[in-house]
Amino acid sequence: MPVSRQLRTSLFAILTALALPASQSYAAAPQVKTAAPGYYRTMVGEFEVTALSDGTVALPVEKLLTNTSPEQVSKALHKSHQHSPLETSVNGYLINTGSKLILIDAGAGSLFGPTLGKLQANLKAAGYSPEQVDEIYITHMHPDHVGGLMQGDSVVFPNAVVRADQHDVDFWLSQANLDKAPQDSKGFFQGAMASINPYIKAGKFKAFEGNTELQPGITATATHGHTAGHTIYTISSKGQNLVLWGDLMHVAAVQFANPAVTIQFDTDSKAAAAQRKLAYAQAAKSGDLIGAAHLSFPGLGYVRAENKAYAFTPINYAPGN
Repeated sequence: MPVSRQLRTSLFAILTALALPASQSYAAAPQVKTAAPGYYRTMVGEFEVTALSDGTVALPVEKLLTNTSPEQVSKALHKSHQHSPLETSVNGYLINTGSKLILIDAGAGSLFGPTLGKLQANLKAAGYSPEQVDEIYITHMHPDHVGGLMQGDSVVFPNAVVRADQHDVDFWLSQANLDKAPQDSKGFFQGAMASINPYIKAGKFKAFEGNTELQPGITATATHGHTAGHTIYTISSKGQNLVLWGDLMHVAAVQFANPAVTIQFDTDSKAAAAQRKLAYAQAAKSGDLIGAAHLSFPGLGYVRAENKAYAFTPINYAPGN
């Protein structure tokens, strides 16, 4: 049946009245201005690896990096579209071997302020609970790696055995070393003691020394320098390797191009630089996946030689493997 002209006019008027005003816009919603990287999952052979974000902390790296100058640091940062204070990731890594659940470093907990201490929440978001963790391997006993072991007076991982190199035990848990430490360094000792001693008291701490296989497919390698007992861990399964560097390096934009650059937090900066150069060369030669505590989250990728220095390529994002 043909629609009359009068009816067409009436329908048009109704639709026009119902239409949103042309000036109305939902783009006026307030900007959120936050992001929330929490966990990232990948496979190394048959092992499931979950990178866990503890958060980020803004560091004045032009003041902290040594064997360089503030001008050189700023220039290197600018080349990578970065600046100081540098938003610096703090990462931990959870390894599910199929029979054991092992955490590499525990984050800062409450020892570093409000922007860190998120590892436990992200562990839960990733589908695990702290009670499921069997062992925790510490790269070194700086607060941003051990603080997450405790929440107030309670251990966070009640069923886990904590392991670390004996050299770090002897250095950071020594009352004599605390007593003679400069005032601005005492917090490092106090943080280590508050985080590790409850596990020792509960019979849940076991030190190792030097290069040691801790589990089938997980090996500790001594890389002393950043601290007296700094250790890296190699995760191996079905011919694939992931090497977790801990604090072998801190600022990618600066230290890949110039491995000789060190940081004030090094106990022995000369030894730390030597270990870094060795690790870079090994990673570039092997093509192994590497992970580091302070590479931008998830802190996973590959190293290649580039002229007389090195470059880093982040892992290609995938939603799951």
